Amino acid sequence: MADHVHVCVSVPPKLSISEVIGFVKGKSAIQIHRRYLGRKQNFTGFHFWSRGYCVSTVGRDE
Repeated sequence: MADHVHVCVSVPPKLSISEVIGFVKGKSAIQIHRRYLGRKQNFTGFHFWSRGYCVSTVGRDE
């Protein structure tokens, strides 16, 4: 996609990747809706991010 985001995060082994991605996408979508679209509450039915994501690992020295 032409408009996509790359994020490099360190995730502890006790958390699942899908849990972290869901949290980041959920909280960032709420903040974007509040800040730029003027919505204060009731975000049901609104979609900001696409459903999928891609995960790749990076070595400690990279």
